[in-house]
Amino acid sequence: MADVKNKVTENVEGAYYVDDQCITCQRCIDEAPNNFKMNDNGSNAFVFKQPENDTEKKNCEDAMDSCPAEAIGNDG
Repeated sequence: MADVKNKVTENVEGAYYVDDQCITCQRCIDEAPNNFKMNDNGSNAFVFKQPENDTEKKNCEDAMDSCPAEAIGNDG
């Protein structure tokens, strides 16, 4: 389960975040490309935009559910 205390610094403020357990599998980017991307050095994914509609929220939930490292959290 993702830990808000260990979220990566690139995340924008909001409910969804990626923590330091990310294994760079890119599933979150596949599930929610409008909300997740990799950082510049490719060491982890992060939330660059919080969901703004029901579709994006569902995609973020799908990304969280499919994350093999359980590195995506939702504090909302």
